[in-house]
Amino acid sequence: MKTLYLDYAATTPCAPEVAELMGQCLTLDGNFANPASRSHRFGWKAEQAVETARGQVAVMLGCDPREVVWTSGATESNNLAIKGRVEWLRQQSPDASLHIITSAIEHKAVLDTVAYLERHHNVEATYLTPDADGLISPQQVREALREDTCLVTLMAVNNELGTITDIPAISDLLKDHPALFHVDAAQALGKMAVDVKAWNVDLLSVSAHKFYGPKGIGCLYVRREPQAHIACQMHGGGHERGMRSGTLPTHQLAGFGEAARLVSEHQAEDEARIRGLRDRLWVGLQALGDIYLNGHDTERVANHLNVSFGGVDGEILLASLAKVALSSGSACTSASVEPSYVLKAIGRSDELAHAGLRMSVGRYTTEEDVDFAISEISRVVALLRKH
Repeated sequence: MKTLYLDYAATTPCAPEVAELMGQCLTLDGNFANPASRSHRFGWKAEQAVETARGQVAVMLGCDPREVVWTSGATESNNLAIKGRVEWLRQQSPDASLHIITSAIEHKAVLDTVAYLERHHNVEATYLTPDADGLISPQQVREALREDTCLVTLMAVNNELGTITDIPAISDLLKDHPALFHVDAAQALGKMAVDVKAWNVDLLSVSAHKFYGPKGIGCLYVRREPQAHIACQMHGGGHERGMRSGTLPTHQLAGFGEAARLVSEHQAEDEARIRGLRDRLWVGLQALGDIYLNGHDTERVANHLNVSFGGVDGEILLASLAKVALSSGSACTSASVEPSYVLKAIGRSDELAHAGLRMSVGRYTTEEDVDFAISEISRVVALLRKH
């Protein structure tokens, strides 16, 4: 049975160039050594590969390579940025009042981290509510800003809706405030241009597997001038300039760097082609009627399409689409039977929130794939509505 993959927002396959390079860093006759082993040429060669990757990621982000701190992915990067900022401030002033601004539709890696700080570190948090299109406005941030606000943490692109936050406008209103600005950019890389200097952010989280790199590797951009001070969360050797200890996985980092290189070279052309495929999918599905777009019509990245179908049970719909791999929300919450908290936050009823599907196309999706998806989804929805 043919199964079509339309869940690129959850993860992407490694690009062939990435997989090939990673394979060259695993065996005895390859570049397998510990990059921290500086007493022999094997270690030197591995370190060179790691620093080449650091440079490639820096080019993709528009930053200095020394501002790239390796992590296991965006979840760890979010924890390092948010907990690290609060703990560094607590070290300076244990009894200081600390306030964080975030939104109600952030990824759980941010929401759960902020909730942890509220419970255990006497931090207050403001959760901004999106409008009906899933957008957080700079004005909302302005109105929530307080003298004791130490951090604003917002995602560049919502992982369920694909909606884009106006990061430059928010950073502009923070320019005269001591709060740091952290951005979860996991869903932005590879889908839109990301430039940390133009955005003027202090901290930015990245996962390689969202743009055809390997799983289990990512980075946190940490601004150097002026320095964004954070406390490390993993101790044991002082790697990554004291911000993140642990033996660096040469093969994953080489793959991460290659994926970043491909993004830097092909992002614009990929974006244009993928947008055309996404729009083709949306036009085809609208013929069903009683279908609702979740998120803003234009202020979203090219690959996301989140829609709710009227007149069907969401769980049965998802279970019936065995020939199309997609999701009812983020991959991290796909086991939940609750309606999407993101769709609820933008005002969808329980019924439409349950019947919401996130479809995401990518680099390897074809027009034939999209037409197959339209046909199969239309068939299943019509059958469920009939019965």
